[in-house]
Amino acid sequence: MQKVIVECCANSVSSALTAIQAGANRIELCKNLENGGETPDYSDILNLRNLTNIDLHILILPKANNFIYSNKDFKKIIEDIQFCKKNNINGVVIGALNKDLSINMKQTKELVEIARPMRVTFHRAFDTISKLENDLNKIIECGCDYLLTSGQKPNVDDGLNNLSKLVKQSSQKIKIIAGGGVNHNNVESLYKIGVREFHLSGTLKNKSKILETDYNLINLMVKKLRDIQN
Repeated sequence: MQKVIVECCANSVSSALTAIQAGANRIELCKNLENGGETPDYSDILNLRNLTNIDLHILILPKANNFIYSNKDFKKIIEDIQFCKKNNINGVVIGALNKDLSINMKQTKELVEIARPMRVTFHRAFDTISKLENDLNKIIECGCDYLLTSGQKPNVDDGLNNLSKLVKQSSQKIKIIAGGGVNHNNVESLYKIGVREFHLSGTLKNKSKILETDYNLINLMVKKLRDIQN
């Protein structure tokens, strides 16, 4: 039986620690989440790695919501992946597109090879394109371990039918992580179609108007999944 994963997309070290206390069993660390997420600072990566042994994946994205890379961007992505590999990070979250918004298989394959033995997630760049089954086959061919997706729709509620297709098509070749509006209210619907990995930030704005992970929002997810499994 596939282990159920609650992956928190954490905007800071403090958010990551809150999520772990609430029961999350994997962290995707990033920064600038309010604008879509970017590669976190090296100091935060090292700090969090030193504070926890939990599976830690790092978003590698120089500019939020930009998946078509200049040579300079691509070199920085490689540098960031190599930094993660040297510092005992479990996985990286990457993805590259061509100018025609197809998957850039050449760049993605290269990044996967550089990242090994870390695990590799192809991020929600997948949701900005539109050839569902064909796009999944390309990501599998690139060697990615996970695909983070809302089913090529704005959120998982709209993408539920597509997510069901992806889970069936993946056929143990890649793990589908549902992300984009995941919460304790829709997790049962996702579980019923075969999703076993769930990605959410569980954020609220703090007094400084900065997004931080809320303990209760993560814990509600964890409790709901326990109830579903029992």
